[in-house]
Amino acid sequence: MNVPWGGKAISTSRVEDPMETSCGVVLVNLGAVLLLQYPQGHWDFPKGHIEASDANHKATVRRELKEETGIVDVSFVEGFHRQTAYTFTHKGRRIEKEVHWYLAETESLDVVLSHEHRGHLWLDWDAAASQLTHDAGLQVLLGARAHMQRLGRD
Repeated sequence: MNVPWGGKAISTSRVEDPMETSCGVVLVNLGAVLLLQYPQGHWDFPKGHIEASDANHKATVRRELKEETGIVDVSFVEGFHRQTAYTFTHKGRRIEKEVHWYLAETESLDVVLSHEHRGHLWLDWDAAASQLTHDAGLQVLLGARAHMQRLGRD
């Protein structure tokens, strides 16, 4: 774009940081909560990016659970949805991320861990609260536990 003084216009607007969206799950089996250890060493719930083939957020959760743990038999607990957001740097680029969290139950304890993770634990609610690395995960866990208690399923 040319400007009256013969130079070129310089955009002063900041390019938006890219936004990533993922979906995750607090997965419960008779009061035990599944945590995964990520390659960086932190402990969190199963989660992953939305793919174009996913019909909705719960489809993303089902796909990610199967990919990361081999678990396919899950029943979502209705009425629970939380959203967290954070920023991180990847290859020198700042990335904003939002995660949609759901709550589900399974009868399976057998985990076939993907290459994306270093370990897994089934822990009671209190132990899971102590094991989680990030405060955002703790807040999601506390909300999920309160929801299960309201339903009489803790």
